[in-house]
Amino acid sequence: MITIIVAMDKKNGIGNNNQLLWHLPKDLKHFKDITSGHPVIMGRRTYESIGKPLPNRTNIVISSRNDWFQEGILIVGSIKEAIKYAQKIDEDIFIIGGGNIYQQTIDLADRLEVTLVDTELRADTYFPNINPAEWKKTKDSFYAKDEKNPFNLHFITYEKTS
Repeated sequence: MITIIVAMDKKNGIGNNNQLLWHLPKDLKHFKDITSGHPVIMGRRTYESIGKPLPNRTNIVISSRNDWFQEGILIVGSIKEAIKYAQKIDEDIFIIGGGNIYQQTIDLADRLEVTLVDTELRADTYFPNINPAEWKKTKDSFYAKDEKNPFNLHFITYEKTS
């Protein structure tokens, strides 16, 4: 099972200047709860924006750079290689970004875990459009904004239809 997990605004914006658009503790907890104990696959720039390996997960980073190394992660040269390695570890694999990786893996995914953030912010990186002919919404949980989370959130699960 390959799951893409993403937080995006109402226009599919996910990042700006290699940073997330917001700090939402509710979404970070949701992300941690879903991905803990499983391999996570990300691009190099996403890893660099996080700054360290995510605990309790095998961190697989896709990079075409041969001169780049970080302690505590597995560096691979392609998405195919990342998925192949992750499948040896666990049947549940999570793709966590960024935009280029999402573009290349949305057709490979079985499930999407989307945090829809009820706002529109300036972004330079976007999640691909979710085609309703290919994806069926199976769950939608709403969380109202509060003192720590400045925007309303929807945690939405989509399953591939075919």
